[in-house]
Amino acid sequence: MPAFAANLTTMFNEWSFLDRFDAAADAGFAAVEYLFPYEAAPDIIAERLARNDLKQALFNLPPGDWAAGERGIAALPGRFDELTSSVERALDYAAATGVKRLHLMAGLADSNDAEAASSYRRSVAYAAERLAESAIDLLIEPINGRNMPGYFLNDFGAAERLVAELGLANLKLQFDIYHRQILHGDIVMALRRLLPMIGHVQIASVPSRHEPDSEELNYPYLFEEIDRLGYDGFVGCEYSPRGRTLDGLDWFKAFARS
Repeated sequence: MPAFAANLTTMFNEWSFLDRFDAAADAGFAAVEYLFPYEAAPDIIAERLARNDLKQALFNLPPGDWAAGERGIAALPGRFDELTSSVERALDYAAATGVKRLHLMAGLADSNDAEAASSYRRSVAYAAERLAESAIDLLIEPINGRNMPGYFLNDFGAAERLVAELGLANLKLQFDIYHRQILHGDIVMALRRLLPMIGHVQIASVPSRHEPDSEELNYPYLFEEIDRLGYDGFVGCEYSPRGRTLDGLDWFKAFARS
């Protein structure tokens, strides 16, 4: 049975961020993820996880100035020193929360620009090697241009090649089924082929990015396939509920923690 992680950035928005941990646990989730934890102190996040017996599945390294529109800095020339500092900040939170997977956002840059490509490769290699010292996997995720125009890593093939070329044991692919469907389709065959390098899976309906219970994709079949393949990581629920979060959890009832 897939191990689902509630995404506290997109779900349970009826509660304040810290109270979403309690709400997710009450709804039957055993794990959580979110974009960023950095507005709360590491020990406060750790306390919310511990009191709710929740596992921390994933979060992102600092993305630069998110409020100003930045979506990561790894591919941005001239930002490497900031990148190294962001890794250290994320490691403080990793130590407190016990997370074993961190996602490095690439940033907004031309994927055909040689300088951006060089910056990205250097940043990914550095971050993966630094995280390996703490037995943490680094994840990279292709993101579609409809939701994030101009994102540097917008192709699964490019991500696959980079993981293979760098050959770092803790560098993994974040396989967001929503993004995969929009970018390339062919989800099941891609899951089968890429499983050895997949470190995290995320889900949402396509095209609306709501609960995984309708629209283009047959999620019951996909959940069965994920189990059949022997995937033992987390499945992050990075979707925006159609209405109130609890009203949209019928799909999850069979998987909820009692």
